[in-house]
Amino acid sequence: MDWGMKNRMSRIISPKTGRTVMLAFDHGYFLGPTHRLEEPRKTIEPLLPYADTIMLTRGVLRTSVDPDSGANVVLRVSGGSSIVGADLSDEGITTSFKEAIKLNVAGVGISVFVGSAHESQTLLNLAELVNQGEEYGIPVLGITAVGKELEKRDARYLSLCCRICAELGTHIVKTYYCDEFEKVTTSCPAPIVIAGGPKLETEMDVFEMTYNALQQGAIGVDMGRNIWQNDHPVAVIRAIRSIVHENNKPKQAHDLFLSIKEEESKKAANA
Repeated sequence: MDWGMKNRMSRIISPKTGRTVMLAFDHGYFLGPTHRLEEPRKTIEPLLPYADTIMLTRGVLRTSVDPDSGANVVLRVSGGSSIVGADLSDEGITTSFKEAIKLNVAGVGISVFVGSAHESQTLLNLAELVNQGEEYGIPVLGITAVGKELEKRDARYLSLCCRICAELGTHIVKTYYCDEFEKVTTSCPAPIVIAGGPKLETEMDVFEMTYNALQQGAIGVDMGRNIWQNDHPVAVIRAIRSIVHENNKPKQAHDLFLSIKEEESKKAANA
């Protein structure tokens, strides 16, 4: 890696711990005004201090994040389909590298849909993005999207997806946590972060998934709904940070969550 690539990678992955807490706000590019992301700025601002990197589209970045916020950004640059369309996998590249450079991003992110009707299209999109990323010194996050086929989230399928992304040169892979997750991480030469996926039932479920993923080879998380759809999103992300960067166990993280939640309740009562 040259200096620029190394510098941008250090804005995504903490050099001190070799891990990252990424915070995803890019859901609207295919879901529209997702619950509790209807007004992006209100959701993003309280969480910014606790995220190593945020992931979002250029539209939400420009309208909802102040340029002097100090935020590190991984820019979502793929899209072209919606949840009500015929096929979520029918994506193209929506944002140029010139635009990404103007926005001073730390990296760019793109989805691939392995096994879909548009598999080749999305994989070639990733390859082209990596080509340009190498030219301009910008890391690429390859996202192993599964569309509506949630049942395919098993180790065999995700190992296939992640390995292909790594073979095409992606610098970081985002995938889902699954049973036998170590099979996914050990067969992927690129560092892996886990998605939160649909909102889990309890905070402890989130903390246990985070902890287990790290123990099995992930370098961090790129979560969205399991943080900002919670009634106490700041408490959740601070607890997740304690697992990722301080090696807290799930019970310790949950205790921290409850402590911060109680502080927030007292402040609200005294306001």
